[in-house]
Amino acid sequence: MRDDIRRNMPLLPMRIVTKLTELTPRQIRYYEQQGLVNPARTDGRQRLFSFNDVDLLLKIKSWLEKGLNIAGVRQMLGEAQQVLETKKDQTKKATKELSERELRKLLKRQLTAGPTRRVGETHLTYGELTRFFRH
Repeated sequence: MRDDIRRNMPLLPMRIVTKLTELTPRQIRYYEQQGLVNPARTDGRQRLFSFNDVDLLLKIKSWLEKGLNIAGVRQMLGEAQQVLETKKDQTKKATKELSERELRKLLKRQLTAGPTRRVGETHLTYGELTRFFRH
């Protein structure tokens, strides 16, 4: 199981989270009302928090202790979200580039394999594909 899936699994009830974060249940409910944290709910409406939720609550607590108000915390979370989106975009771009590299390697292998053709196939020559390869 991947780490990001594990960290997002809602496992921890309110009483455990209050011990881990040293926040009161009322504070946690207030942060939820303000849209800062969104714990999962069971069928019985019990809040279940993930490890990422606990980390987020600790960040919120730290920012509030440093003097930020709720609006400042919201802004900090917005900036953090933008950074995450930028990283995701970079990862997608890197994945795309990686697949282009793999395509180039495949084409190069096919070129160097020699003129083995089946009936009806056209063979690509190196001259036709030089634009795909960097020298």
